[in-house]
This record gives sequence, structure tokens and C-alpha cells, in this order.
Amino acid sequence: MAIKLEELYEILYNYYGPQGWWPGEGLEIAIGAILTQQTSWISVEKAIQNLKDANCLNIKCLETIHIEKLETLIKPSGYYRIKARRLKNFIELISKNPTPSREELLLVNGLGLETADSVLLYWFEEPYFVIDVYTYRILERLGINSDNDYLELQRIFIDNLPKDIEMYKEFHALLVQHAKSHCLKNHPKCDACPLNKHCSFHIRKAEIL
Repeated sequence: MAIKLEELYEILYNYYGPQGWWPGEGLEIAIGAILTQQTSWISVEKAIQNLKDANCLNIKCLETIHIEKLETLIKPSGYYRIKARRLKNFIELISKNPTPSREELLLVNGLGLETADSVLLYWFEEPYFVIDVYTYRILERLGINSDNDYLELQRIFIDNLPKDIEMYKEFHALLVQHAKSHCLKNHPKCDACPLNKHCSFHIRKAEIL
């Protein structure tokens, strides 16, 4: 491994500071995890605010609200028809089982590993490290080979970090922050990056130049 994960965490934490990330509690976290698929958090915040304004950020309302009305409320999040159905499916599960397992969450149409693990980590305080597109990008550039497999990359984190739920949350948040601030998809800001000494991508680029 090019850099130990605990060292990576310390560098990012010292550089960016504590993130205290993922706004909201309980049901809001789960809804945010579903709505944030293929969109920005800013757009999700607008959709969640619409639900709050309509007094519909609760299981009872989400159970009974007409699907077309729900679509209108969450429209800012994009793909609102698909996401409205996913929310309905999720609420149906939660109504029957308030503490679903990972396997049960994954049976809900439209919920993948990242979304299910976000719900489990941030809502139910279960030790599942969340892997997202930012994690893939950063670790690939650092030279950590995951073979593009979610579960394998997740296993690398779990095997090489203390089993600390709060650390899992903070580390995930720091990776998101770093990807947005420095490790951009098309134009990474390598020269000012706090990880450039450990980054295979930056080293190769410097050698070419």
C-alpha cells in the first residue's frame, strides 16, 4: 500500500479539520442518502427543505403521500420519479422493520451498497465504511489498487483501521472534502495538495513535465 490509511486520515484531518459531516438525523439521513444519488448535495438540500416545509419529513406522511406529490417535492434532486419510488419502497421497509439489516436494505429496488451503507453508518451506527466515487478517485491516484470492487475496497478500510464508527464517518467526510477541494476529476490541484508527496498520479505527472 502506497500510504497507510491511518496516516492518510491524519494528514487529511490535520489539513481540513473535523468535518462533523452528514446533516440531519435519523430519517433525514436516509432520505438524503437516497436523494443524493447522481446529484449534488446542494440540490438534495432543496428537496429535503421542500419535504420539511410540507411537514412530510416523517414516515407517516411519506407512507400516505401520493406519489405525484412526492415527485414534486423532491424534484430539485433530479431523477425525481425514480427517487420517489425508491423512497416509497424504503419507507415500506422501515415501516415493517425499523432496524433493517444490510441484506434487507439491498432488497429495496434502487438501493445499492453505497446508499445502504450510508444509512447503516450514519443512522443506525453500524460499522460499514462508505465507499463512493471520491474514494475510488483518491485511492486510485494514491496507488492503492482496489480492482474497482466496492466490497474489496471497503474491506481494505475495515481491515486497516480501528473499528471506530465516528472515525469511519469523519474519514469518509474528509475524503469527500479532499476530492472537492484538491483531487478534482478533470483538473486536480496537485501542487497545493497535502497528499502530493504520497500520490502516484502527481509523481508521474511531475516526471512527464
